[in-house]
Amino acid sequence: MREIRFREALREAMSEEMRKDSNIFLMGEEVAEYNGAYKVSQGMLDEFGEKRVIDTPIAELGFAGIGVGAAMNGLRPIIEFMTFNFALLPIDQIVNSAAKTLAMSAGQFNCPIVFRGPSGSAGQLGAQHSQMFENWYANVPGLKVISPSNPYDAKGLLKSAIIDNDPVIFMESEVMYSDMGFVPEEEYYIPIGKADIKRVGSDVTIVSFNKMMKVALKAAEELEKENISAEVIDLRTIRPLDIATIVESVKKTNRIVVVDESWPFGSIASEIGYQLQKDAFDYLDAPVRRVNGADTSMHYAGNLVNAYLPDPAKVIKVVKEVMYR
Repeated sequence: MREIRFREALREAMSEEMRKDSNIFLMGEEVAEYNGAYKVSQGMLDEFGEKRVIDTPIAELGFAGIGVGAAMNGLRPIIEFMTFNFALLPIDQIVNSAAKTLAMSAGQFNCPIVFRGPSGSAGQLGAQHSQMFENWYANVPGLKVISPSNPYDAKGLLKSAIIDNDPVIFMESEVMYSDMGFVPEEEYYIPIGKADIKRVGSDVTIVSFNKMMKVALKAAEELEKENISAEVIDLRTIRPLDIATIVESVKKTNRIVVVDESWPFGSIASEIGYQLQKDAFDYLDAPVRRVNGADTSMHYAGNLVNAYLPDPAKVIKVVKEVMYR
């Protein structure tokens, strides 16, 4: 396998599927002439032309709506948002149109569309550009939500999302686009709805997704030095949620900590906690614990950004609390 960047893995996924199917196109702000705000679509305009790699005005509601209409009429759009913070404008099209088309048409119309772009914090960008949205969209029946943590998973899952007949929300991170990872040269797909055990352990389960996987894995490395063996699970897909993999891990470790960048109230961590008390209560030797972002808006100052976000030290502290309670 060769080592490539996260952005290159995304580009390969889109390009490979676009070569197979002329109904697939990419649309969004700066995706064409500028090669993408984060250079994800670099070179795609040259290969596929302006009818399939389409620059849009700064009008997310408008071009998201065009994408939904195109999907309902047989095309397969990939709609890129420069950040999912801007997707608050077209959320009506995503939630009230794309997600509900199949149900409201009594199964007559699919809406095969991918909405993709970065979610979550990316440093000192302030309160309006630092929000996590995985739990928002995961709350909506009819949407599939994917949030990968590395180039290998990103490519395989994006390819599966593009060929899926349902609307898919594909969440990335601005701070991961340059991350390197090993990706096969041959074609592959990763099934939607399957978590992955990134590190095997026996004492405690740590569950996370997206860039917080780096925090989880770093915490596990430090805990190993203190003879605490942490099993680390990458959700990869938020909806459908692979609770079965988490339950099997908890049956072994009897303890779990969920690391989730989003606000704590109504978070993915909260949902996992509920499902575990329902499906794995008898295996828990300690309460389900979570490490979330702060329950406040993100501030600009660097020290406040650090205070807001989960980090390895916060995770280690909570793991020790469930280990030695």
